[in-house]
Amino acid sequence: MIDYDFKDGAAWITLADGDRGNTLTAESGDELLAAVRRAHADAARVIVLRATGRFFSAGGDIGGFAGAADVRNYLEDLAEALHLIISTLIRSEAIVVSAVHATAAGAGFPLAAAADVVLAGESAKFTLGYTKIGLSPDGGTTLLVHSLGLHTALRLALLNDVITADEAHRLGVVARVVPDESLAEVTEQVVAQLLAGSATAQADAKRLLRQVADQAPEVAMRRESLAISANAVRADGREGVAAFLGKRPPRFNTF
Repeated sequence: MIDYDFKDGAAWITLADGDRGNTLTAESGDELLAAVRRAHADAARVIVLRATGRFFSAGGDIGGFAGAADVRNYLEDLAEALHLIISTLIRSEAIVVSAVHATAAGAGFPLAAAADVVLAGESAKFTLGYTKIGLSPDGGTTLLVHSLGLHTALRLALLNDVITADEAHRLGVVARVVPDESLAEVTEQVVAQLLAGSATAQADAKRLLRQVADQAPEVAMRRESLAISANAVRADGREGVAAFLGKRPPRFNTF
């Protein structure tokens, strides 16, 4: 589900389960974390996240956790696994680049945005979508407040807007938008630029800026884990997931 390639100081990590939308499961999460740790073992100066298929990532595997024997514990464990990946990326001395070629949905959005430099093809899109199925955000979504601002983050979380690559660029999440056919080439150029620079200066710049922006990211993500796992077993969460899998509008409780 995850491909790994290391060359010339850069680790290229590819979400390669495109037929299933590169959804995040316990298995793919383990593989992704192993790939990130392998990049550190290889002393990678740059880590690149990219993907194949129609999605960068469609987020969590909803069908998988809907069928879990203990949905609450399953979702909490899955969220914690994803949060460990994101925490490892943002704490890494390596500069992380994501190359988003298509839709990053659900947890796929904050996974892409966990990079230090986000590149996007012009047809890329970003959306959260959690509250549409009766769940609260996870995957490091709350960390997007630092990039987007509070009210934009609230809009995306509550109204589930789909934003284009250009809007994501205007909002400050995406560093560069390029023609779809140029994304791979531009990613190579950005990686080469980073590798040609000072590793120590780049690592310190990342550390200093991250410390200001993300005072306690692990605390924020732990709150997400507890909230989404609690929502998953509530009536609205069960209804939202069932409606999503049944391809029908949800009928949430009203007051």
